[in-house]
Amino acid sequence: MSIATATAPIPADAKTNKLVLEMIRQVSTIATLPEVTARIIATVEDPRSSAAQLHKIVSHDPALVARVLKVVNSAFYGLPGQIGSIERAIVLLGLNAVKNIAVAASIGQLFRGARLCADYAAKDLWTHCIAVGVAARDMAQQMKIPQAEEAFLAGMIHDIGILISLQSAPEKLAQVCERAAGGLKQPEGAAPPPSFCELEREMIGVDHQQLGMALAAHWKFPRPCQLVAGFHHDSSMPADSHRVLVGLVHIADTICCGSKHGFPLTAAGQKIEESDLTALQITPAIVEHTRTRLDQLVANASNFL
Repeated sequence: MSIATATAPIPADAKTNKLVLEMIRQVSTIATLPEVTARIIATVEDPRSSAAQLHKIVSHDPALVARVLKVVNSAFYGLPGQIGSIERAIVLLGLNAVKNIAVAASIGQLFRGARLCADYAAKDLWTHCIAVGVAARDMAQQMKIPQAEEAFLAGMIHDIGILISLQSAPEKLAQVCERAAGGLKQPEGAAPPPSFCELEREMIGVDHQQLGMALAAHWKFPRPCQLVAGFHHDSSMPADSHRVLVGLVHIADTICCGSKHGFPLTAAGQKIEESDLTALQITPAIVEHTRTRLDQLVANASNFL
């Protein structure tokens, strides 16, 4: 059995669905996105919206204006010269990129302070999420597909389900992390240890994919991002218009856990199958190019951290 199959979300029964909803309801601090972020997502997802409408929303939040200008002038977007106008920044970046900055500013706050377990802080998970986002974006850009910014957002939120467990079942999550870390120390030739998702389902009752998909839907993220949150450990999801995005994040997650950028346990031992690359029309050279540049890609995205 491949890692991808072992960690795929199990079909949710009524008991599982009830537990997912109960856990999300318990988490008052992250059940609702900040109003301005929710409005930005709704505006960008509305095909009738314009840059002028987005500018009107963003300009009323001075902290967000400062964040957008800081990021637009960073190495991450590589634009020439200094951009001093939020209106020009929105035009140059595009609506999706501004949405991503707003989401990063909001969600990044949720990863502060707490610890996942003795060895890892929630901030390590945020570092991992940003790394996955930039890796997925880089591969999308190499493939010259139009979803590069969508890939960044999807990677950035792929593990948000862990935040639910951190808030509602912190002791059990710590035990999951400790067992997952212990599984990496097994001697060569031993039976493969349980995956992180399997440990979550055993000890918490649900895994972070099930929780993440429900939270992404609750936050009204685009449907492709919901699917990434729910299936990023399953490279064999049915072929449809969103499979490439799910596959990109699956591969990016594998790369980033293997290189230990931030929290490395969710995809520890996960492998990139040749069949996945073929199905997604991603060459090994694209993956390797991203892998070798990952340190620099993450450094360029430091303003998101």
